[in-house]
Amino acid sequence: MFKIGCFTFGGGWGIVAQMQEEFTERRHWVTEEQILDFMSVGRSLPGLMIMNISVMFGYTVAGPAGAFAATLGLSAPALLVFALVTYFYTAMKQIHTINRVLNGVRSAVIPVIIGASWKMKGQALVSKISYVIMAAAFLVCAFTKVSKPMVVILGAVFGLMLGIIQDRKMRDGKEGGQP
Repeated sequence: MFKIGCFTFGGGWGIVAQMQEEFTERRHWVTEEQILDFMSVGRSLPGLMIMNISVMFGYTVAGPAGAFAATLGLSAPALLVFALVTYFYTAMKQIHTINRVLNGVRSAVIPVIIGASWKMKGQALVSKISYVIMAAAFLVCAFTKVSKPMVVILGAVFGLMLGIIQDRKMRDGKEGGQP
């Protein structure tokens, strides 16, 4: 986590993308399904999403000590850099080149997030229902002010409801076909 904390820019989603690459694809410590679960739960809990994910990841890999180490490893580089940047911020914000660099970083983070999402879609989008929920959640996030944790909670509720309806239809279809 320390390596990810040192070299990932762009906030929580950029970090999630790096976690997915490092710990799912390279090291095989967790599955894509677990990363998706961490994201779902981490986004639904109060506090910083990425810290919640970090705690769950660390705990899954190495128990309570892992949760502590993952959180410290992820946050320590940011705290150190932020302390330095804060100290020099007043002078740096006037420098045109710094603004250009930050614009470039912000622009590059979007494809990183999209790329990670694309790689994990196979685990998340497993049925027609999941595509409908994804599209609805995207529209709500993009065009309303509904909070993101509420969108995740509503996704869970709709997933459960639609799954129950689908199970009933399948059961009724089997029962209806018998003499």
